[in-house]
Amino acid sequence: MPAGSNRKRERQYEHIKEGAEKRGTSERRAEEIASRTVNKERARTGEARSASRTSTRDPKSASQRGGERSHRGPISPTRDQLYEEARRRNIEGRSSMNKEELRKAVGR
Repeated sequence: MPAGSNRKRERQYEHIKEGAEKRGTSERRAEEIASRTVNKERARTGEARSASRTSTRDPKSASQRGGERSHRGPISPTRDQLYEEARRRNIEGRSSMNKEELRKAVGR
């Protein structure tokens, strides 16, 4: 636990850590998850010295979010993915196209 934290945050840390360990997470990873979650909460409530913009402006707390925004994958397909799609569709000139041209050619 970070220095200067209170009993509530210590209980929260232990609760999160135990839950992660019950799900099969290693002890070290469980500690990391708990620390990050508690630190994010401390930043949101003004208990921490500094806070990121997302910590203070996000309408959902870290515990409410629960990994909701993780594992999204890339926002857009990579050039290689677009090239493979163009190859499957047999689009001519695909080898000399850049990402934007490939995106337009496959209709994305």
